[in-house]
Amino acid sequence: MHSTPDTDPALRGAVRILTPAGERLDEPEYGALVADVGDEELIGLYDDMVVVRRIDTEAVALARQGELALWPPLIGQEAAQIGSARAMIPADFAFTSYREHGVAYCRGVTPAQMMPVWRGVTGTGWDPHEVGMATPQVIIAAHTLHAAGYAMGLQLDGVEAAAISYFGDGATSEGDASEALVFAATYDAPVVFFCQNNHWAISEPVSLQSDASLAGRAAGFGVPSVTVDGNDVLAVLAVTRAAMQRARAGGGPSFIEAVTYRMGPHTTADDPTRYREPAELEAWRALDPIERLERHLVARGVLTDERRAEVQQHADAIAKAMRDACIDLTDPDPLSLFEHVYATPHTGMDRQRARYARYLDAFEDAR
Repeated sequence: MHSTPDTDPALRGAVRILTPAGERLDEPEYGALVADVGDEELIGLYDDMVVVRRIDTEAVALARQGELALWPPLIGQEAAQIGSARAMIPADFAFTSYREHGVAYCRGVTPAQMMPVWRGVTGTGWDPHEVGMATPQVIIAAHTLHAAGYAMGLQLDGVEAAAISYFGDGATSEGDASEALVFAATYDAPVVFFCQNNHWAISEPVSLQSDASLAGRAAGFGVPSVTVDGNDVLAVLAVTRAAMQRARAGGGPSFIEAVTYRMGPHTTADDPTRYREPAELEAWRALDPIERLERHLVARGVLTDERRAEVQQHADAIAKAMRDACIDLTDPDPLSLFEHVYATPHTGMDRQRARYARYLDAFEDAR
């Protein structure tokens, strides 16, 4: 059975601070953690979400027009990504899968830097150490181990910082995720495992993976967990602040299940209409994270027509700069594939390079 907001038991028991109607609740456990988030901070979160959705829609268009080889849309998951990323401090480090463009934006990655990988002209678009975020990982759940190992390194170095690993519901069924939880729990590593349960692992619904909340899996490893309404940016910010603060203070790992929904395709190579009912999409669309915060801001008299226009202009300007940067990218020399593989010269690599050069020479205008 495919899930809807009314039938999802995890969502019914999730931490929530903003209702779908935009009403702010007096949440007893986590509300105090976002007491400092006033009107201007809320506008900032709104701006973040509008910008990353605009980045997303522009990138999808670029892919459809043949300017990008592929793009994994994030539409519907803006609150989960923005709320959690804004809970990080500069010293923290994020390890993400391929859909976390919102996290990258919050960490200081420019949209122009997101383009080269998805155009297929390079292996990474930014220096991970400059922004505190690793290159996105396409291999499902592999980066959960990277995060656990990095966190153990922070612990050994005595650094007051934490790692956070982002992954989807499908990754929880991978062995790497289980191994990462084992290492993190065994060594009390300062790492937060952030699962965006968007209900679809490509074409497989989450109901086929687990009859119970995914957060419950963490208990088997001795890792405390919490389920949060992933379309509520304030609730996500609050629970992630709590988990990251706990990790930095030596309290060990945590697991967060952010219950959200992937409103777009898995990637631009996917057709979700082949496996997803339109009624299910519409039911979840009613919980749109941007519209939820927008209703709250309008009710408070903060989001005026003028402010709304400013946010949209900001988003459009970023999208235009991203498009221009994408189109201006040039293809690398084919032989650059052999650069930076080894730190020192390697005869085997030299032989492969020479063979590939002869292969290319066999084609007219190949280079």
